[in-house]
Amino acid sequence: MTSHATDLRNVAIIAHVDHGKTTLVDQLLYQSGMFRDEQLDKLAGGQHNLIMDSNDLERERGITILSKNCAVVYHPEGVTTGGVDGQGGVRINVIDTPGHADFGGEVERVLRMADGCLLVVDAFEGPMPQTRFVLGKAIEAGLEPVVVINKCDRPDAEPDRVINEVFDLLVDLGADDHALDFPVVFASAKNGWSVKRFEDAPADHQGDMRAVFEAILEHVPPATGDPDGPLQMLVTSLDYSEYVGRIGIGRVFGGTVRTGQQIAVVDREGNIRNAKVGQVRCFEGLGRKDVASVSAGDLCALVGVEDIDIGDTICDKDNPAKLPPVAIDEPTLTMVFRVNDSPFSGQEGKYVTSRQIRDRLEKEAEHNVALRVTPREGGDEFTVMGRGMLHLGVLLETMRREGYELSVGKPEVVVKEVEGHKHEPLERLVVDAPAEHVGAVMELVGGRKGETVHMDQRGEMTHMIFEIPARGLIGLRSRMLTATQGEAIMHHAFERFVPWMGEVPHRQQGVLISLETGQVTAYSADQMGDRGVLFVEPGDKVYAGQVVGEHNRENDLTVNVTRQKQLTNFREATKEAFTKLKSARRLSLEQSLEYIEDDELVEVTPGSVRVRKRMLSESERKKAARSAKDKAATG
Repeated sequence: MTSHATDLRNVAIIAHVDHGKTTLVDQLLYQSGMFRDEQLDKLAGGQHNLIMDSNDLERERGITILSKNCAVVYHPEGVTTGGVDGQGGVRINVIDTPGHADFGGEVERVLRMADGCLLVVDAFEGPMPQTRFVLGKAIEAGLEPVVVINKCDRPDAEPDRVINEVFDLLVDLGADDHALDFPVVFASAKNGWSVKRFEDAPADHQGDMRAVFEAILEHVPPATGDPDGPLQMLVTSLDYSEYVGRIGIGRVFGGTVRTGQQIAVVDREGNIRNAKVGQVRCFEGLGRKDVASVSAGDLCALVGVEDIDIGDTICDKDNPAKLPPVAIDEPTLTMVFRVNDSPFSGQEGKYVTSRQIRDRLEKEAEHNVALRVTPREGGDEFTVMGRGMLHLGVLLETMRREGYELSVGKPEVVVKEVEGHKHEPLERLVVDAPAEHVGAVMELVGGRKGETVHMDQRGEMTHMIFEIPARGLIGLRSRMLTATQGEAIMHHAFERFVPWMGEVPHRQQGVLISLETGQVTAYSADQMGDRGVLFVEPGDKVYAGQVVGEHNRENDLTVNVTRQKQLTNFREATKEAFTKLKSARRLSLEQSLEYIEDDELVEVTPGSVRVRKRMLSESERKKAARSAKDKAATG
């Protein structure tokens, strides 16, 4: 049996990307006394302060993608040494949530499990777009924030300004008066200390997280629910094990769930079926342990319930009362996933057929609730809708690492019909750039229908807030970095749907297209130097119809990058001349997705990311261009 509800707190930790949320959770685990240093390092894969980011992609990108739960026990008198069943301590279920708006599906679900939240904000940057997004979701869920001003060891920290900005943000989000009187803790998660007053910050950066623990105990309400009432549990997350199948994770809102219990499962549509609980597991540290039962107010994982799904209510068999299902924001971006039909298909991937791609996408959609998958006519293509470029980019990166090969089309925004008029998603864009690049930033954003909302100076950087249609963001990041010599920092989050804002400029330059299939030669790469920038290097294999570079003019140009230098018996005057090739511009997966136009695809395989034309044959492309021109002239 788990701890009594009065000794239990369920707290979600929310923040913008890179404000130290995951590091803070690591410190809470560490200072709870439940792990030794070597255990923590082992859990973090040899990289301390990365315990909660267990996914390879999370570690590489430095972001949280999947929500995770852990449990610690805090003893007001000091640390515990007895695990989550330590005597006399308060059990705290900590829910680490993603900071990116693209993973809002995760955020909305897990907030249903919490009774309060820690809002972690950088002591210099203050609230950012994702802070606004996630905090808005928390306010909607009725959670009152405990504000943790993190990174207070920064020399440029301005905690007073940041507190005022948090207050203004809460007012904007419509928080009630009680939430506006929020408690504040000042911390440096990296150095492991926290204090109630900024003036008490330790000069030697030595201290503990006691102030954070005490703020949770004082301001996060104890978990509620009648353990003797009828059973009600909402499934908000899924896990999967090859041994036991699906595992449903959620919060028990009423009653008690027991191992071996006969239950009723009510799905999102209200259909009822009977099932049996194979095993109940509660959270302990970073893992789970089998228990006989879990009571109201606590979080748990259920094993052995067939076809359990997100949004299901686990009920008393004789009194099946459904809980409100999880509400999820609509997708804002759509892409076409299709079978890879390039000349190099099947050379690197293990899963290449439309059936394998369909099965993988359907499996993803089961637990990735912000994702929508719809097969298209013919069966070889699928429309995949998601919350943003990062959301779909992470899915593609995960699939290619698993051995899948596929092609994807240009990302497009989801358009809604509202009262007979076309509406599109509008995003809130925040850009920090040095003062000398402000003009370039304003010109770029303005050219894509962006409007300035706010601007102020923060140290050497200018902080700019814009509202811009989501279409205008596609391809903006790379151009922004080029225009600001790599110094701009940009973040964005979905704001609302607005009436269609007119045409947004497309890519200005044409592309260089390979004429033949073969290997890129240094001789031909050198010849291309005055035509544009190559995406390939000597030695790379290319095929006819592959995009191998960017043309320095507006039109597309077919070029031969596989041509060998003709050998003759004449000695050339320039034979000994040294030629230095221009370095190729290598496009990452997300850069490729942002780069392509409607007549192009990104080929994604375990070993390569290539940009190609939909029609590989030059004659077919010319025929299609003529047909489109004639149609435009007559229509």
